[in-house]
Amino acid sequence: MRAGKVSAGAQLEASKLQYGPGCAEAIEKLLAAMEQVEFDDAGSLIRFHDVLLFLRAFPQSRKVAHLADDLLTGIARQVERLQASGADLERFDDEEFSGIAGTAISDNFTYDVAHWLAQRYPQQLTVEWNFDEQGRQMAVTLPLLIPLLGDDSLVEADTPFFDWMATAAGGREKILPWLLQRVADMPLSSVGRTSLYDSLAINILWKLGNSAASRTHARRKVSRMFYQRQPLLRRNQVSLAGELSSPPLPVRKLSRGEGEEVLDMTRTALTVRYRELYGTTRGDPKLVFEADVGRGVQIFLWGLPPERRLPLRAYHAGLTLKNGVPINYIEGISLFEWMEVGFNTFYAFRDGETAWIYSKMLHFLHQLTGVTCFSVYPYQLGHENEEAIKSGAFWFYRKLGFRPGRPELLAITRKEEARMRRDPAHRTSPRTLRQLAADHVFYEFGKEPPGQWDTFSTRRIGLAVQQRMAEEFGGDPEKLRRAATKALSKQLQIDLGTWSRVEQSAFETFASVLLLAPALRQWTNAQKQALVDIIRAKGSADESKYLRLLQQHRGLKEIVLRLGSEPPTVKSA
Repeated sequence: MRAGKVSAGAQLEASKLQYGPGCAEAIEKLLAAMEQVEFDDAGSLIRFHDVLLFLRAFPQSRKVAHLADDLLTGIARQVERLQASGADLERFDDEEFSGIAGTAISDNFTYDVAHWLAQRYPQQLTVEWNFDEQGRQMAVTLPLLIPLLGDDSLVEADTPFFDWMATAAGGREKILPWLLQRVADMPLSSVGRTSLYDSLAINILWKLGNSAASRTHARRKVSRMFYQRQPLLRRNQVSLAGELSSPPLPVRKLSRGEGEEVLDMTRTALTVRYRELYGTTRGDPKLVFEADVGRGVQIFLWGLPPERRLPLRAYHAGLTLKNGVPINYIEGISLFEWMEVGFNTFYAFRDGETAWIYSKMLHFLHQLTGVTCFSVYPYQLGHENEEAIKSGAFWFYRKLGFRPGRPELLAITRKEEARMRRDPAHRTSPRTLRQLAADHVFYEFGKEPPGQWDTFSTRRIGLAVQQRMAEEFGGDPEKLRRAATKALSKQLQIDLGTWSRVEQSAFETFASVLLLAPALRQWTNAQKQALVDIIRAKGSADESKYLRLLQQHRGLKEIVLRLGSEPPTVKSA
C-alpha cells in the first residue's frame, strides 16, 4: 500500500465492527480516503477486499454500502496491476482468499461442476492438459468416445491425444464442450458418467475476470437493505433453546427458475473458493425454500432430486445471504429425528453474527424436516482442522448448549468449565481442544429421550450388511439384493412391478438392512404398511416427507438404532 495511506487502511479494518452514533460517518470518510489507494502486495489487497465485502454485507449506512461497492469495482484493476508488476500472487489461490475479481481458479473439477461451468462460463474456461500424468488413463478411457483411438493409444507410447481430441471435436477450442457432451451421451447412470469423466483428471482454468462469478461481485437483489445501527449480536445474546421453541419462520417455496438462480449462485460461491458439496452441485431447483429471518438475512434450503438421494439418510443443503451477499453454507444429513449438521461461514464474514444466524438456520431445518437432535461433525470442532482449534470452535457449540456424546469428553468439558468459573482468564489449551474434537457433540430438544444417537453411525449399518453379504452370499451384492428383496416383498405382500426405478432402489436398500432384523415378522399390518409408505416416500418429490414418516415408526427406529449403535463383529479366518 502506498505511503500515507497505510493508516487509513488499518483504521478501516479496525473500524468495521464499530456501530452507533458517528460511526457510519467516520467509516464513510475512511472509505472515501481509500479511493486512490494502490496496493503493492497481494496480502494487503486481500485484507482490503475482505473488509469491503464485510462492510457491504454489514453496512452502517446506505453510503457505506455504496462506497464499499464502488471500491470493489476497482479490485480487478488492482489485481492486474499487481500481476504486471511481477508481485507474488500465490495467496490469491489459497482457499480462504480465492475467488477475487481478476484472479483465476484452477482445479480438477468433478464432471457435474465442469459440465455446469461449460454451460455458464464457456468463454472463461481453458483446459490445462498434462498428458504425462493423464496419458495412461486417457489411453483406456478415450477410446470409448473416439473411434479407432484404441489402435493407437493401447499399443503406442507417443499417442498424440490432443490431436485426436481436436480432430474429433472439430477444433482445439471445442475439445472441452465436445468431451463433456460425449460423456453426457454415454448410456450410463449419473454416477457412471461422473466416474468416467473424473478418471481423466482434467484440469480447468477458470478466469473470473470482473464478472459476477467472483466473490467480489456476487450479489442477489434484495427489496430492502438492512443497516447496522447497533452493535452486532454476540453469542451470549443468542438462546438456541429460545429460538427452537419460537413461532415458525415465514417460509416461501421458490419457483423452479428462482431455485435455479439460487443454486447457480451457491455453486459459484463454493467453486470459486475451491469447495464442493454433494448437495450444492446436485441440488433440486424444484425444491428450494426461502426464509427471511430478519436483519437483512435470507436463508435458502433445498433437497436432492430423487435419483440423486443417499441410500438411507435424507440430505438438505443451504446458503445464507446477508443484504444479498453470500456469507455461509450448510448441509444437513438426517435419519429419523437426528441430523448431522455442517456449517461454514466464509472467511470474510466470521465476525458477523454467526451464532444468531446459526440458530436461525437450525430453526429452519427443524421446521422443514421435523428433526429434534442436531449433531456436529468432529471436523467442525477441530479434528484434523487446525483453523477450528485456533478459533476455539468447540466452545462456540458448547456455549450454545451442545454436549459431547462420549462421557469422558463431557467430563473434560465440565472440568474446563469449572476452571473458567474459577479463573475467567483461563483459555483451553490446543491439546485439550484436540481431545474435545475427537467425536460429535449433540443438541437435543423435544420429547425424545437424550443420548439415543450418541454412538450411532450409518457406517456401522453398512458394514453389518457387508458382513452378512460376505458370510452368506459369497460377497456377491447381486445375490444379496435378490434374496433381500424377495424376502421383504414376501413379508410385505407387495408387487414391485408397478414401482418406479427410484422406489425399487429404495426398496432394495431397506431390504438389505432389514435382512438383519428378523423381528420384522412380528410387526402388525399397520406397521408394515407404514414401512411401505416410508420406502416410497424416499423417492417422493420432497424428501422431508420421508423423514417425517420415519419419525412416526417406532419399530423401524428401534431396529435401525440397534444396528447403527453396535459395531459389527468381524469373524477371523
